[in-house]
Amino acid sequence: MKKKFVETLNFSLSRKAKVIDENINFYNDIPLLSWIEISPIDACNRKCVFCPKSDPKIAPDTYKKMDIKLIEKLAKELHEIKFKGTVVFAGYGEPLLNKEIFKMIDILGDICKVEITTNGDPLNIKTIQKLKATKLSKLVVSLYDGEHQIKFFNELFEKSKFDKDKFVLRDRWYKEEDGYGLMLTNRAGTLKLKNKNLPQNISKHCFYTHYSVMLDWDGSTYLCTQDWNRKVSSGNIKDKHILDIWNSNLLKNFREKLKKGDRSSNPCLNCNANGTLHGSKYVKAWDKYYNSKN
Repeated sequence: MKKKFVETLNFSLSRKAKVIDENINFYNDIPLLSWIEISPIDACNRKCVFCPKSDPKIAPDTYKKMDIKLIEKLAKELHEIKFKGTVVFAGYGEPLLNKEIFKMIDILGDICKVEITTNGDPLNIKTIQKLKATKLSKLVVSLYDGEHQIKFFNELFEKSKFDKDKFVLRDRWYKEEDGYGLMLTNRAGTLKLKNKNLPQNISKHCFYTHYSVMLDWDGSTYLCTQDWNRKVSSGNIKDKHILDIWNSNLLKNFREKLKKGDRSSNPCLNCNANGTLHGSKYVKAWDKYYNSKN
C-alpha cells in the first residue's frame, strides 16, 4: 500500500512542474529563470533533525533580515526582463518571522506569482487575514506535528475566510524510517544523515542552475537551495542586475558541468540531491543559446 506522504510528494512535484516546465520565457534570447527562492530572514523557530538549523554549529540563527529595498530593486529588474515565473519565500529560515514579509509580497506580487512555504507556527487568524489582503498566490504549510494539524489548519483558514485554493497543507509528520515524509537530501553535504530514504545511486546530472536561483537575506545569490554552507555565490543583487547574474560566466560553467553529471566542484561535490526532477527543457534552451554565441 502506497503511503500517503508519497502522494503528497508526487502532488508537490507535479504542482512545481506546472510552474517550471510548461513554458520557458526568454529575454533577448536568454532563457529566463522560472523559480526564485528567497530567504527573507536567517532564523527559524523550529529545529528539525533533517534541517541544518538543528545544529547551531552548522546553521546558527542570526536573525538577520532582508532589507525591503532589495526586494524593490529585484521587482524593478524582474519587470524589466518580463519575468513570468514564481518567487517563493522560504530559504534558510521561517519567512513569516520577518514582519515586512507582507510588504515584500505586495511588491513582487505586482510582477509575478508569489508563494510562501511556512512551518505554520506563526499562523493565526490575524496573520492569515493580513496574508489574505496581500497579493500572495499560494501559502504552503508544512505540517510536522501530526495528522491532527490538518483539521486544525483547515478550521483556522475557514475562520479566517482564506480561499481554499490559495493554501496547501503538506504532511511532514512521518517517522525517520519514512524519511519524515520528505524528499531528503544531505543539503550539499551539510548534513550527515544516514537514513535509508536518502537518495541512492541518483544521476549526478543536475538542472537546478538552468532554471532557478537562491537569494539570501543580504542579496547574495547562490546556485540552489541545497547550498546551506553558502559556498558559491554567483553575485549580489545589491550591485548587479539579476539578469547579469543569471547570465554570468560562473553559472555558465556550472550549467555545462552539471548537465554532464560533473559534480566535482563545491558545493556540488558532496550533494546527493536529485537535480533532474525539473528543468530538462531548460538544458536544451541554454545549449541553443550558448551555441549561438560561439
